Amino acid sequence: MSTGEHDTAAFDAALRTVTLAEDPVALFGPLPTGGADVPRAATAEYRRLARLVHPDPAPGGRRTEAASAFTRLTGLWSLYRDMVAGDLGFDDLTLVTRTRGYRVAAGRMARGDVADLYPVRYRKGTWHDAVLKLPRSQRDNDLMEAEATALRRVREKGHERYRAFVPALVESFKHRDAATGVERHANVLGRLHGFHTLADVRRAYPQGIDPRDAAWMWRRLLVAVANAARAGVVHGAVVPEHVLIHPAEHGLVLVDWCYSVTAHTPRTAPHIPAMVPGREDLYPPEVAARRPALPQTDIYMATRCIEFVSGGRLPRELRSFARGCTLPAPERRPRDGFALLCELDDVLERLFGPRRFRPFHMPEPDPPTAPAF
Repeated sequence: MSTGEHDTAAFDAALRTVTLAEDPVALFGPLPTGGADVPRAATAEYRRLARLVHPDPAPGGRRTEAASAFTRLTGLWSLYRDMVAGDLGFDDLTLVTRTRGYRVAAGRMARGDVADLYPVRYRKGTWHDAVLKLPRSQRDNDLMEAEATALRRVREKGHERYRAFVPALVESFKHRDAATGVERHANVLGRLHGFHTLADVRRAYPQGIDPRDAAWMWRRLLVAVANAARAGVVHGAVVPEHVLIHPAEHGLVLVDWCYSVTAHTPRTAPHIPAMVPGREDLYPPEVAARRPALPQTDIYMATRCIEFVSGGRLPRELRSFARGCTLPAPERRPRDGFALLCELDDVLERLFGPRRFRPFHMPEPDPPTAPAF
Protein backbone atom coordinates (compact mmCIF):
# COMPACT_ATOMS: atom_id res chain seq x y z
CA MET A 1 0.00 0.00 0.00
CA SER A 2 1.38 3.43 -0.94
CA THR A 3 1.79 6.26 1.53
CA GLY A 4 -1.12 8.14 -0.10
CA GLU A 5 -3.41 5.11 0.19
CA HIS A 6 -2.36 4.65 3.82
CA ASP A 7 -3.11 8.30 4.62
CA THR A 8 -6.53 8.06 2.96
CA ALA A 9 -7.38 4.88 4.85
CA ALA A 10 -6.36 6.47 8.17
CA PHE A 11 -8.39 9.58 7.32
CA ASP A 12 -11.47 7.48 6.47
CA ALA A 13 -11.16 5.49 9.71
CA ALA A 14 -10.83 8.65 11.81
CA LEU A 15 -13.72 10.26 9.95
CA ARG A 16 -15.97 7.30 10.76
CA THR A 17 -14.88 7.30 14.39
CA VAL A 18 -15.70 10.97 14.90
CA THR A 19 -18.93 10.88 12.90
CA LEU A 20 -20.39 7.79 14.57
CA ALA A 21 -19.50 8.68 18.17
CA GLU A 22 -22.74 9.14 20.11
CA ASP A 23 -21.17 11.12 22.97
CA PRO A 24 -17.77 12.26 24.32
CA VAL A 25 -17.27 9.12 26.42
CA ALA A 26 -17.67 6.89 23.37
CA LEU A 27 -14.85 8.81 21.72
CA PHE A 28 -12.39 9.51 24.53
CA GLY A 29 -13.10 6.79 27.07
CA PRO A 30 -14.67 6.60 30.55
CA LEU A 31 -14.71 9.64 32.79
CA PRO A 32 -12.20 9.57 35.66
CA THR A 33 -13.47 9.37 39.22
CA GLY A 34 -12.47 11.17 42.38
CA GLY A 35 -11.78 14.55 40.81
CA ALA A 36 -8.91 13.31 38.64
CA ASP A 37 -7.64 15.30 35.68
CA VAL A 38 -8.41 14.51 32.06
CA PRO A 39 -6.87 11.06 31.36
CA ARG A 40 -3.70 11.06 29.28
CA ALA A 41 -5.20 8.42 27.02
CA ALA A 42 -8.13 10.73 26.26
CA THR A 43 -5.80 13.61 25.42
CA ALA A 44 -3.70 11.35 23.21
CA GLU A 45 -6.80 10.12 21.36
CA TYR A 46 -8.01 13.66 20.80
CA ARG A 47 -4.63 14.71 19.39
CA ARG A 48 -4.47 11.65 17.16
CA LEU A 49 -7.91 12.26 15.70
CA ALA A 50 -7.32 16.01 15.39
CA ARG A 51 -4.18 15.35 13.37
CA LEU A 52 -5.98 12.94 11.05
CA VAL A 53 -9.16 14.95 10.37
CA HIS A 54 -7.65 18.43 10.31
CA PRO A 55 -8.70 20.13 7.05
CA ASP A 56 -5.18 21.19 6.02
CA PRO A 57 -3.69 17.74 5.32
CA ALA A 58 -7.00 16.20 4.19
CA PRO A 59 -6.91 14.07 1.02
CA GLY A 60 -7.61 15.97 -2.16
CA GLY A 61 -11.13 17.32 -2.53
CA ARG A 62 -12.19 16.28 0.98
CA ARG A 63 -11.52 19.43 2.98
CA THR A 64 -15.25 20.01 3.54
CA GLU A 65 -15.68 16.55 5.10
CA ALA A 66 -12.60 17.12 7.21
CA ALA A 67 -13.75 20.56 8.38
CA SER A 68 -17.12 19.14 9.50
CA ALA A 69 -15.46 16.27 11.37
CA PHE A 70 -12.88 18.56 12.96
CA THR A 71 -15.60 20.92 14.22
CA ARG A 72 -17.50 18.00 15.74
CA LEU A 73 -14.33 16.58 17.28
CA THR A 74 -13.39 19.85 18.98
CA GLY A 75 -16.95 20.24 20.27
CA LEU A 76 -16.91 16.75 21.75
CA TRP A 77 -13.52 17.36 23.30
CA SER A 78 -14.70 20.59 24.91
CA LEU A 79 -17.75 18.79 26.27
CA TYR A 80 -15.62 15.92 27.60
CA ARG A 81 -13.36 18.32 29.51
CA ASP A 82 -16.42 20.08 30.96
CA MET A 83 -17.72 16.74 32.16
CA VAL A 84 -14.38 15.89 33.77
CA ALA A 85 -14.22 19.30 35.43
CA GLY A 86 -17.68 18.85 36.87
CA ASP A 87 -19.35 21.60 34.84
CA LEU A 88 -21.61 18.81 33.62
CA GLY A 89 -22.86 16.29 36.12
CA PHE A 90 -21.83 12.69 35.58
CA ASP A 91 -25.46 11.63 35.45
CA ASP A 92 -26.61 14.38 33.09
CA LEU A 93 -27.84 13.37 29.67
CA THR A 94 -25.74 14.83 26.87
CA LEU A 95 -26.82 15.27 23.28
CA VAL A 96 -24.13 15.81 20.69
CA THR A 97 -24.68 17.18 17.20
CA ARG A 98 -22.21 18.02 14.46
CA THR A 99 -21.71 21.52 15.78
CA ARG A 100 -22.10 21.40 19.58
CA GLY A 101 -22.97 19.42 22.68
CA TYR A 102 -26.03 20.01 24.84
CA ARG A 103 -26.65 19.25 28.48
CA VAL A 104 -30.24 18.01 28.71
CA ALA A 105 -31.83 18.44 32.12
CA ALA A 106 -33.78 15.52 33.52
CA GLY A 107 -37.50 15.68 32.96
CA ARG A 108 -39.74 17.14 30.29
CA MET A 109 -40.33 20.87 30.45
CA ALA A 110 -43.67 20.92 28.64
CA ARG A 111 -45.83 19.05 26.17
CA GLY A 112 -46.74 20.93 23.02
CA ASP A 113 -49.15 20.12 20.21
CA VAL A 114 -46.77 17.75 18.43
CA ALA A 115 -43.51 17.93 20.36
CA ASP A 116 -42.06 17.56 23.82
CA LEU A 117 -39.89 20.35 25.19
CA TYR A 118 -36.76 19.85 27.27
CA PRO A 119 -34.56 22.49 28.94
CA VAL A 120 -30.99 22.31 27.67
CA ARG A 121 -27.76 24.25 28.08
CA TYR A 122 -24.92 24.65 25.62
CA ARG A 123 -21.59 26.35 25.75
CA LYS A 124 -20.57 29.11 23.38
CA GLY A 125 -18.00 31.01 25.37
CA THR A 126 -20.37 30.98 28.34
CA TRP A 127 -23.31 28.71 29.12
CA HIS A 128 -26.59 29.51 27.35
CA ASP A 129 -30.11 28.30 28.18
CA ALA A 130 -32.17 26.82 25.37
CA VAL A 131 -35.09 24.51 24.69
CA LEU A 132 -34.90 21.22 22.82
CA LYS A 133 -38.06 20.58 20.81
CA LEU A 134 -38.46 16.94 19.83
CA PRO A 135 -41.57 15.59 18.06
CA ARG A 136 -43.25 12.61 19.67
CA SER A 137 -43.76 10.98 16.27
CA GLN A 138 -41.48 10.87 13.26
CA ARG A 139 -44.61 11.54 11.19
CA ASP A 140 -44.33 15.15 12.37
CA ASN A 141 -40.76 15.64 11.17
CA ASP A 142 -42.07 17.79 8.33
CA LEU A 143 -43.67 20.17 10.83
CA MET A 144 -40.37 20.59 12.68
CA GLU A 145 -38.57 21.24 9.40
CA ALA A 146 -41.24 23.79 8.50
CA GLU A 147 -40.56 25.62 11.77
CA ALA A 148 -36.82 25.71 11.17
CA THR A 149 -37.35 26.94 7.60
CA ALA A 150 -39.73 29.67 8.74
CA LEU A 151 -37.46 30.92 11.53
CA ARG A 152 -34.46 31.07 9.21
CA ARG A 153 -36.50 32.87 6.58
CA VAL A 154 -37.86 35.49 8.98
CA ARG A 155 -34.37 36.10 10.33
CA GLU A 156 -32.83 36.41 6.87
CA LYS A 157 -35.61 38.23 5.02
CA GLY A 158 -37.41 40.07 7.80
CA HIS A 159 -36.33 43.38 9.32
CA GLU A 160 -33.50 43.12 11.83
CA ARG A 161 -35.24 45.38 14.35
CA TYR A 162 -38.12 42.89 14.65
CA ARG A 163 -36.06 39.74 15.33
CA ALA A 164 -37.09 39.73 18.97
CA PHE A 165 -40.67 38.89 17.95
CA VAL A 166 -39.70 35.32 16.97
CA PRO A 167 -37.66 32.67 18.83
CA ALA A 168 -33.98 32.34 18.00
CA LEU A 169 -33.20 29.09 16.17
CA VAL A 170 -29.99 27.79 17.74
CA GLU A 171 -29.80 24.63 15.66
CA SER A 172 -31.92 22.18 13.70
CA PHE A 173 -30.82 18.57 13.26
CA LYS A 174 -31.87 14.93 12.90
CA HIS A 175 -31.80 12.83 16.06
CA ARG A 176 -31.72 9.05 15.92
CA ASP A 177 -32.99 7.15 18.95
CA ALA A 178 -30.26 4.70 19.91
CA ALA A 179 -32.78 2.18 21.27
CA THR A 180 -35.34 2.17 18.45
CA GLY A 181 -33.45 3.60 15.49
CA VAL A 182 -36.28 6.08 14.88
CA GLU A 183 -35.04 9.33 13.38
CA ARG A 184 -36.75 12.54 14.37
CA HIS A 185 -36.13 16.15 13.39
CA ALA A 186 -35.27 18.29 16.41
CA ASN A 187 -35.05 22.04 16.86
CA VAL A 188 -33.14 23.88 19.57
CA LEU A 189 -34.56 27.32 20.35
CA GLY A 190 -33.36 30.15 22.55
CA ARG A 191 -35.07 30.04 25.91
CA LEU A 192 -37.17 32.96 27.14
CA HIS A 193 -37.67 33.86 30.78
CA GLY A 194 -40.50 35.77 32.43
CA PHE A 195 -43.00 35.29 29.59
CA HIS A 196 -46.66 34.22 29.80
CA THR A 197 -48.98 33.02 27.05
CA LEU A 198 -52.17 34.90 26.30
CA ALA A 199 -53.94 31.80 27.60
CA ASP A 200 -52.17 32.40 30.94
CA VAL A 201 -53.20 36.05 30.84
CA ARG A 202 -56.87 35.20 30.25
CA ARG A 203 -56.81 32.71 33.13
CA ALA A 204 -55.35 35.42 35.35
CA TYR A 205 -57.98 37.92 34.13
CA PRO A 206 -61.10 35.83 33.50
CA GLN A 207 -63.17 38.98 32.90
CA GLY A 208 -60.70 40.13 30.24
CA ILE A 209 -57.87 42.66 30.38
CA ASP A 210 -58.23 46.41 30.09
CA PRO A 211 -58.40 47.49 26.40
CA ARG A 212 -55.43 49.79 26.99
CA ASP A 213 -53.36 46.74 27.91
CA ALA A 214 -54.73 44.82 24.95
CA ALA A 215 -53.61 47.71 22.74
CA TRP A 216 -49.86 47.19 23.15
CA MET A 217 -50.24 43.44 22.73
CA TRP A 218 -52.25 43.99 19.54
CA ARG A 219 -49.67 46.39 18.13
CA ARG A 220 -46.78 44.02 18.75
CA LEU A 221 -48.65 41.01 17.43
CA LEU A 222 -49.40 42.87 14.20
CA VAL A 223 -45.70 43.67 13.84
CA ALA A 224 -44.80 40.01 14.35
CA VAL A 225 -47.13 38.71 11.65
CA ALA A 226 -46.42 41.63 9.31
CA ASN A 227 -42.68 41.09 9.50
CA ALA A 228 -43.17 37.38 8.81
CA ALA A 229 -45.35 38.22 5.80
CA ARG A 230 -42.66 40.54 4.43
CA ALA A 231 -40.31 37.54 4.64
CA GLY A 232 -42.78 35.33 2.77
CA VAL A 233 -43.99 33.38 5.81
CA VAL A 234 -47.49 32.79 7.17
CA HIS A 235 -47.42 31.53 10.78
CA GLY A 236 -50.72 29.71 10.48
CA ALA A 237 -51.29 29.03 14.18
CA VAL A 238 -51.65 32.39 15.93
CA VAL A 239 -53.55 31.10 18.95
CA PRO A 240 -53.34 32.26 22.60
CA GLU A 241 -50.95 29.44 23.56
CA HIS A 242 -48.46 30.58 20.92
CA VAL A 243 -48.41 34.28 21.79
CA LEU A 244 -46.05 35.04 24.67
CA ILE A 245 -45.91 38.39 26.41
CA HIS A 246 -43.49 39.80 28.98
CA PRO A 247 -45.60 41.94 31.36
CA ALA A 248 -42.88 44.19 32.75
CA GLU A 249 -41.07 44.88 29.47
CA HIS A 250 -44.10 44.82 27.14
CA GLY A 251 -42.30 42.18 25.09
CA LEU A 252 -44.01 39.76 22.73
CA VAL A 253 -42.78 36.63 21.00
CA LEU A 254 -44.77 34.51 18.55
CA VAL A 255 -43.77 30.87 19.01
CA ASP A 256 -44.48 27.43 17.51
CA TRP A 257 -43.97 27.90 13.78
CA CYS A 258 -44.59 24.22 13.01
CA TYR A 259 -47.77 24.94 11.03
CA SER A 260 -46.23 27.74 9.01
CA VAL A 261 -46.23 28.09 5.24
CA THR A 262 -43.18 29.58 3.57
CA ALA A 263 -43.37 30.98 0.04
CA HIS A 264 -41.03 29.59 -2.62
CA THR A 265 -40.41 26.38 -0.68
CA PRO A 266 -41.34 23.50 -3.04
CA ARG A 267 -41.79 20.96 -0.24
CA THR A 268 -44.31 23.14 1.60
CA ALA A 269 -48.01 22.85 0.79
CA PRO A 270 -49.70 26.22 0.13
CA HIS A 271 -52.31 25.61 2.83
CA ILE A 272 -52.02 25.39 6.61
CA PRO A 273 -51.39 21.68 7.30
CA ALA A 274 -53.48 21.37 10.48
CA MET A 275 -55.33 23.29 13.17
CA VAL A 276 -54.39 23.42 16.85
CA PRO A 277 -56.80 21.10 18.69
CA GLY A 278 -59.32 23.01 20.76
CA ARG A 279 -58.72 26.30 18.95
CA GLU A 280 -60.56 25.60 15.71
CA ASP A 281 -62.95 28.51 16.38
CA LEU A 282 -60.08 31.01 16.06
CA TYR A 283 -59.23 30.02 12.47
CA PRO A 284 -60.55 31.79 9.36
CA PRO A 285 -62.64 29.84 6.82
CA GLU A 286 -59.81 29.38 4.31
CA VAL A 287 -57.90 27.12 6.70
CA ALA A 288 -60.68 24.56 7.13
CA ALA A 289 -61.27 24.71 3.37
CA ARG A 290 -57.53 24.04 2.81
CA ARG A 291 -57.21 27.06 0.59
CA PRO A 292 -53.84 28.83 0.26
CA ALA A 293 -52.56 30.60 3.35
CA LEU A 294 -52.27 34.37 3.08
CA PRO A 295 -51.00 37.22 5.27
CA GLN A 296 -54.69 37.90 5.93
CA THR A 297 -54.87 34.50 7.62
CA ASP A 298 -52.48 35.59 10.35
CA ILE A 299 -54.14 38.99 10.70
CA TYR A 300 -57.49 37.27 11.27
CA MET A 301 -56.06 35.00 13.98
CA ALA A 302 -54.06 37.76 15.65
CA THR A 303 -57.24 39.80 15.96
CA ARG A 304 -59.16 36.85 17.40
CA CYS A 305 -56.40 36.45 20.02
CA ILE A 306 -56.90 40.04 21.14
CA GLU A 307 -60.66 39.56 21.28
CA PHE A 308 -60.04 36.44 23.38
CA VAL A 309 -57.70 38.07 25.90
CA SER A 310 -59.84 41.20 26.27
CA GLY A 311 -62.94 39.11 27.04
CA GLY A 312 -65.45 41.33 25.28
CA ARG A 313 -64.18 44.56 26.87
CA LEU A 314 -63.07 46.26 23.65
CA PRO A 315 -64.85 49.59 23.06
CA ARG A 316 -67.12 50.00 20.05
CA GLU A 317 -64.46 51.57 17.82
CA LEU A 318 -62.04 48.68 18.40
CA ARG A 319 -64.79 46.10 17.95
CA SER A 320 -65.53 47.66 14.58
CA PHE A 321 -61.83 47.62 13.71
CA ALA A 322 -61.63 43.93 14.68
CA ARG A 323 -64.64 43.08 12.49
CA GLY A 324 -62.83 44.49 9.48
CA CYS A 325 -59.86 42.22 10.23
CA THR A 326 -61.98 39.08 10.61
CA LEU A 327 -64.26 39.17 7.59
CA PRO A 328 -64.97 35.68 6.19
CA ALA A 329 -63.54 36.44 2.75
CA PRO A 330 -59.74 36.86 2.99
CA GLU A 331 -59.62 39.22 0.00
CA ARG A 332 -61.77 41.68 1.97
CA ARG A 333 -59.46 41.71 4.99
CA PRO A 334 -56.39 43.96 5.36
CA ARG A 335 -53.29 42.37 3.86
CA ASP A 336 -50.47 44.65 5.01
CA GLY A 337 -49.96 44.36 8.76
CA PHE A 338 -47.73 47.43 8.93
CA ALA A 339 -50.32 49.61 7.19
CA LEU A 340 -52.95 48.13 9.49
CA LEU A 341 -50.82 49.09 12.48
CA CYS A 342 -50.93 52.72 11.42
CA GLU A 343 -54.71 52.53 11.17
CA LEU A 344 -54.90 50.92 14.61
CA ASP A 345 -52.71 53.66 16.08
CA ASP A 346 -55.13 56.29 14.73
CA VAL A 347 -58.06 54.55 16.41
CA LEU A 348 -56.15 54.15 19.68
CA GLU A 349 -55.13 57.80 19.75
CA ARG A 350 -58.72 58.92 19.21
CA LEU A 351 -59.83 56.66 22.05
CA PHE A 352 -57.06 57.01 24.61
CA GLY A 353 -54.97 60.01 23.56
CA PRO A 354 -51.20 60.02 22.86
CA ARG A 355 -49.48 56.70 23.37
CA ARG A 356 -47.68 56.24 26.69
CA PHE A 357 -46.28 53.32 28.64
CA ARG A 358 -48.84 51.61 30.82
CA PRO A 359 -47.49 49.04 33.33
CA PHE A 360 -49.05 45.61 33.11
CA HIS A 361 -48.91 43.08 35.93
CA MET A 362 -49.87 39.47 36.32
CA PRO A 363 -51.73 39.06 39.64
CA GLU A 364 -50.18 37.14 42.52
CA PRO A 365 -49.69 34.29 42.67
CA ASP A 366 -48.48 34.20 39.07
CA PRO A 367 -49.89 31.49 36.82
CA PRO A 368 -47.27 28.96 35.74
CA THR A 369 -44.65 30.61 33.57
CA ALA A 370 -45.19 29.65 29.97
CA PRO A 371 -42.76 27.20 28.40
CA ALA A 372 -40.85 29.52 26.07
CA PHE A 373 -40.22 27.73 22.82
